Amino acid sequence: MTFRPRWPWRNRHVQSILPSLLPRWGLLAFSRPVRKASREWIIDCRDGVRLQAFHACPPQPNGQLAVLLHGWEGSADARYVLTLAQLLFERGVEVIRLNLRDHGDTHHLNEDIFHSCRLPEVIDAVAAVSQRRPQHRRWLIGFSLGGNFMLRVAASGDARVAGLAGVIAVSPVLDPDHTLTAMEHGMPVYQKYFVRKWISSLRRKQAAWRGRHDFSHMLHWRDLRRMTAALVARHTDFPSMEAYLRGYAIVGERLATLTAPATILTAEDDPIIPVADLVRLARSDNLSIVTTPQGGHMGFIESPWKRSWVNGWILEKMGLGDAAVS
Repeated sequence: MTFRPRWPWRNRHVQSILPSLLPRWGLLAFSRPVRKASREWIIDCRDGVRLQAFHACPPQPNGQLAVLLHGWEGSADARYVLTLAQLLFERGVEVIRLNLRDHGDTHHLNEDIFHSCRLPEVIDAVAAVSQRRPQHRRWLIGFSLGGNFMLRVAASGDARVAGLAGVIAVSPVLDPDHTLTAMEHGMPVYQKYFVRKWISSLRRKQAAWRGRHDFSHMLHWRDLRRMTAALVARHTDFPSMEAYLRGYAIVGERLATLTAPATILTAEDDPIIPVADLVRLARSDNLSIVTTPQGGHMGFIESPWKRSWVNGWILEKMGLGDAAVS
C-alpha cells in the first residue's frame, strides 16, 4: 500500500492536526459494535499498581488478539484507537484497549503519577493478556508514546511476553529530548496542545488524591521542558531530566534485544518526531522501518472523508488486508 494524500491535505501540520478537529459523532456511530462488546478489565500489576483495559471478543474470533496502546495524554477512547479497534473486531480479532496510568478516567487507580519510564507495569499488563490467551497470535500496536512503550515491551527480554506475533509502532517517540526540541522550535500549537492536556490531567490527579498531590506550582506554566524537569525532580528517582529522557529513548542499542518482528511506521515530515533519529536505532533482524514522505504525526489522512490510511496498512501487516478500509 502506498500513501498518497490528496491536495490540499498533504501539509504536515494539516496531517497532524486535522484528525483531532474532526467531529466525534461519526466515530461513535462507527465504533458502536466494539464499544458495546467491550468489558472493563482492571489489571493487577506489580507493587499494587492497577491499569485499566477494555476487552472485546468478536462473535467469530479468528485466533488473533491485538493490544492497542494510545499516545501521551490520549486514551483507550482516542479516535485512532477506536477506529482501528472496530476494524480489527469486524475481522474477528480479539481487542484489548489499554490505558496507561493516569490516562482516560484512571487517575484514581494509582496514587503515584504517570511518567514515561513506567515500563514494568505495561509489561505486567501485556503479560496478563498473554497468560489469558497463550494460544492466540498476539499483536502489540501502539501510537506515538504508546508505540515507544510497545517496542520497549518487546525488547524487554521478559519471558512472560515472549511469543508475540508482531509489534507495530505508528509514529513512535524515538529520542524524547529531540521531540521536546522539535516542539520548542516548531509551530507553537503542538507544545500548547500537550501543555493544555497535561495540565488538565494534573488537575484531575490532584482532585483524585487531595492532600497527596499539589501541582499548583506547575499549573500556570506553559513550557513542557520546565514541567518535565519539575516532574522528574519531585516524583521520580532519576538524578536529572536528561537521565529520565534517556530512560525511555529507543535510540542506541535499546531495540537490539527485540524478540518479535517489529515494524515502525513514521512520516518523513513528522513535525515532532525527527526522522533523522531513525538511523540511530539498533540494527536488528526483527526490526523493519517503513517511512512515507508525507503523513505528519500520526496523521496519514488521504482526505477528511476517509479514515486514516494507516488502518488498512496495519490490517495488511496482520494478514487481514483490505485496502478499502483505508
